Amino acid sequence: MKIALLGYGKMGKIIESIALSRQHQIVLKIDKDNQHELTVENLQQADVAIEFSTPGTVLDNINLCLEAGVPIVVGTTGWHNMLASVQQKCQDAGGTVLYGTNFSVGVNIFFHVNKLLAKIMNNYPYYDVQVEEIHHVQKLDSPSGTAITIAEGILDNLDAKKEWVNILTGGPTPEESAVTADQLLIESHRIDSVPGTHTVIYDSEVDTIEFKHTAHNRNGFALGAVLAAEWVQDKQGFYSVEDMFNFQ
Repeated sequence: MKIALLGYGKMGKIIESIALSRQHQIVLKIDKDNQHELTVENLQQADVAIEFSTPGTVLDNINLCLEAGVPIVVGTTGWHNMLASVQQKCQDAGGTVLYGTNFSVGVNIFFHVNKLLAKIMNNYPYYDVQVEEIHHVQKLDSPSGTAITIAEGILDNLDAKKEWVNILTGGPTPEESAVTADQLLIESHRIDSVPGTHTVIYDSEVDTIEFKHTAHNRNGFALGAVLAAEWVQDKQGFYSVEDMFNFQ
């Protein structure tokens, strides 16, 4: 499989290493220093593109891949308020887009179990719940896309919570006292060199239940992105990373 890498930072380099180890070929690598090479003609050398750039460039990259007719796996977060628009463009172009907040196999297992746990806890309303996420200080968005997906899984299955709110440690955010009983708190922390830790906390007067995923490095995210590229290359349509997994 021939892969175009759109975004060649830390994640891009790890994706490259894993892709090569799986006998794939990297035919295009784009970063901020060679944006002029990101053309329809160059993209069409690839069977699939893997996109890990920035929230400011991701939409242009998706549109260019749709124009080139190249399937794209999108790992960049911070743009999902535009999902409906991108889905419509994908359908109009007859293209292929696979997006996700996190491609790690372990995290996607976590997403699934999180929903099952929320269904169970819906029967025990004396537990309150919140989400905590910790990432490296270079992470641009808050809360993380992974934390939002976790929160959405809780909101879909827990009657007591109606919406999520975010507090970023040290940031210009509301005081915790402003969070109401029907709001799901996501606490975000930025600590140097932390790849990603997500914890769901159910707390009562008598005990605390914690459900936690800790990434040791970025390799799980990168492997998942390559697996997604392998899965999507012969498909057409608009997909979520959940479509890759069968947890039924």
